Amino acid sequence: MDDATSSENYDIEFFWDPVCPFAWITSRWVQNVADETGYRIDWRFISLRLLNKDKDYATEFPPEYEQGHTAGLRFLRVAAAVRRDLGREPMGALVKTYGESYWDQPKGSGMRDFLSSTGHATQVLEAAGLPTSYADALDDTSFDEELDAETELALSRTGRDVGTPIITFNPPDGLSFFGPVISRVPPIEDSVRLWDAVVTLASFPGFAEMKRSMREVPQLNILGSMQAEPAFEDWQGGHRRGHLASDADAS
Repeated sequence: MDDATSSENYDIEFFWDPVCPFAWITSRWVQNVADETGYRIDWRFISLRLLNKDKDYATEFPPEYEQGHTAGLRFLRVAAAVRRDLGREPMGALVKTYGESYWDQPKGSGMRDFLSSTGHATQVLEAAGLPTSYADALDDTSFDEELDAETELALSRTGRDVGTPIITFNPPDGLSFFGPVISRVPPIEDSVRLWDAVVTLASFPGFAEMKRSMREVPQLNILGSMQAEPAFEDWQGGHRRGHLASDADAS
């Protein structure tokens, strides 16, 4: 029904893998920006499992990464099936309901073993107001070529040594960047100010990278890390080889 390569009428393309904690946090911030500015978001796909398909998970990643990345791929197939039949409009609801079903759950809830199972996908689809029959696409590898192509599209805009999410502002030829990696959703009143700062910085032709490892653990209920004030540490959770997709401490 919908041309998955079209960027017409969208101000932001947000490339999303559902198991990346930073993609989830950043998505909530970008949605707030859209609510404040009227920007339209095209929620697109990037699969960490397909991005790393040629890597040896047993030797190059922590042991829990393959399960997490595969769970992300499985649900992206569901999202691709929905987009094929119903167009792009339901994608925002899927991003929201999947994230809430996982990252907002309490620590120790056992979500890791339930993630992207048929039961989990059915719950997410139902919460998004979509037919639960789309859960049948979890193992439908016919969608992988499309997901792989969309992943490659995102990386063609930023280069390969990046993680998730990837954002394009004024697609398809506008400004593209990885991140920003933020540990908590900023207050509504700060959302547009942060957006303007990120776009201004990323727009500078000579700008390449800004990074620090002293940062806050992601503020996610599933990690049991929610707190009012940031507590910074030399954090290693964003395992570079895992492209910032670890849910290592979630359960």
